[in-house]
Amino acid sequence: ADSGGPSMYQRSKGDGEKQVQQSGLQWTMFRPSVVFGPGDRFLNLFAALLRFAPVVPLAGAGCRFQPVHVDDVAQAFVAARFDLATAGKVFELAGPKVYTLRELVQGAGHAIGHPRPVIGLPDGVARLQAAVMGLLPGEPLLSADNIDSMKVDNVAGGALPGLHELGIVPRSLEATLIDALGAAGWRAHLDALRASAHR
Repeated sequence: ADSGGPSMYQRSKGDGEKQVQQSGLQWTMFRPSVVFGPGDRFLNLFAALLRFAPVVPLAGAGCRFQPVHVDDVAQAFVAARFDLATAGKVFELAGPKVYTLRELVQGAGHAIGHPRPVIGLPDGVARLQAAVMGLLPGEPLLSADNIDSMKVDNVAGGALPGLHELGIVPRSLEATLIDALGAAGWRAHLDALRASAHR
């Protein structure tokens, strides 16, 4: 959230935070990094693409994220609800490890048994890709505003309190990735176990 951020998405969140802070209401704010879990529209979207795409052309491949599990975010909401000391504070909710977008896509591919080459796209090509996707029916998978958002890393800065201050130990991506990717991920995991057991 940043009123001076490079994307409309970031600016709108920053403006919204300012309005709440100036409202006179009692508030607690949360700034999660990318949220993952069963049925999410982040890792699961990439997993779906990886099942049939021979290569993955990726905008913002070097952008850094600190994925946080949806259950940890939910626990943070509950913890803050019953702790008056959280009023008037902003919490950054993030997982224990930072990854580039390229690393996240590659990790999803390995988890579902479909590792693919990932090709990072330069900004101009990425914007062309977004323009083409915008012509397709339904919600676009990538927009120019998404590309602008990825000019800034989506990680905890360290200056604000986070999950640990709420008494929550964040789940690691590695420990929960198979669950997050659903049945397809489980099948790939079981196939790998069978292969290692020579069955």
